[in-house]
Amino acid sequence: MIVKISGDAEADIAEGYWFYERQESGLGDYFRACIIADIDTLEKLGGIHEPAYGYQRMLTKRFPFIVYYEVLGDTVIVVAVLDARRDPSWVRRRLL
Repeated sequence: MIVKISGDAEADIAEGYWFYERQESGLGDYFRACIIADIDTLEKLGGIHEPAYGYQRMLTKRFPFIVYYEVLGDTVIVVAVLDARRDPSWVRRRLL
């Protein structure tokens, strides 16, 4: 499968990057690398995750983030990368 990251998801990743970079220099780079590595697994695993809010949802391995995506044919489109600690009503509004 081909994996594409939407502009909104890129903005989510950038927001997470700056959050962690403010915590400690270099942590933002580590965050971004881990998230991209998790997203890359969707080439083979896209479509196996449980649905939530109308999208498939994959928990990331090293940070408390969730990747929301949809599968269209042979393409996985990442629509959001959100902090799992967010209020569920905020997540619902963000995704719908």
